[in-house]
Order: sequence, then C-alpha cells, then structure tokens
Amino acid sequence: MNARATTRPGGRSARVQQSVHQAVRDLEAELGRDALTVPLIAARAGVTPSTVYRRWGDLRELLSDVAVERLRPDTPPADHGSLRADLRAWAVQFAEEMSSTAGRTYIRDALLGDPEQGNAARCSDYAAEQLKVLGVRAAGRGEAVPDVERLLDVLVAPLMYRILFRPSDLSAAYTDPLVAAAVDHPEPSAPLPKS
Repeated sequence: MNARATTRPGGRSARVQQSVHQAVRDLEAELGRDALTVPLIAARAGVTPSTVYRRWGDLRELLSDVAVERLRPDTPPADHGSLRADLRAWAVQFAEEMSSTAGRTYIRDALLGDPEQGNAARCSDYAAEQLKVLGVRAAGRGEAVPDVERLLDVLVAPLMYRILFRPSDLSAAYTDPLVAAAVDHPEPSAPLPKS
C-alpha cells in the first residue's frame, strides 16, 4: 500500500477514503468480489478512477486497505474478571472471527496488497493493543501479567498459523492450552539463535 493510504486522513481525503471503502463493501456484497474493478468502485464512490489509482495504486492495494480497516477491532475486549478469563474469551472470539471465510479473506487481502508489510504491522498492532488493554486491566486487579510480546508469540502467532494454514477446530479446546501456556509461564520466550 502506498504511504498516503496508510495515514488516517482528515477533511476531503477522509471523505474520499470513506466513500471508496463503502463502495468496495457495497459492491462486493451486491456483485461479488470477482466483479470489482477500480472504475466500478470509483463510479460508486463518486470519484474518478485516477483518484483511486493515485491514492491506492491498484485494486489489490485498495482491497488491502479496506481489509485492514475491517480487521480493526470495534470495541475493547470484554472484562470477565481475571486475566485468564479475559484471554480465554478474547482468544475464542479472535479465532472465530479470523477463521471465518470473511476473516481469512481480509487477512489475505491485507497481506497481498502490501508489499512493504505495513498492513501486517498495523494488524499486529491491533492485536497488541487489545492484549495491552487486558494486561492493564489485570495489573489493576493485582494480577501478574505476561509481556505483550510473550502473548503475541504464545497465543496469537499459533492462532494465526492455524487460521491461515490449518483452519480446523479453533475452539476453546485449542485456544485454552495456549492461554494457559502464556499465563502459567509468563517468562519471555527464549531468544532466537543468531545465524
């Protein structure tokens, strides 16, 4: 994705982004993904195709930008009274949402249209922010809290691998042992050997 599309624009630029993103969502729902073209999206959004090309580069980069916005959590994670309960609920919800057909499509779109991996970092930041909220909440209750990087390595990384490559049985039976490994052994992962 080009640098202009990764910023959160204001004014006219924000309105263009919003209308183009909405056009993508509407047209995908109405016509299906295979029917999407930049001219069709631009017409629906009320902008010229050159505006879309200038801002996003091509259809893949536009779909990537839309996917990243769709992957952004809408609300903070729910409070279930303890870090373990919060992480269990968060992990199950994350697995359900991301392993759905739509979720996997958004993940792939976010990565495919992003040769510089800025969208991957944004998506990772979304998960990290959610985990930080849970950690701050747990620390406020006096609980020991694993480092966010530990949670990403022990909980999120295996989930993402399963979601993308082996998307079967991502129920609590799979996520609970990951949560237990992160909470019961909060020490950081061993550093990778130097090559």
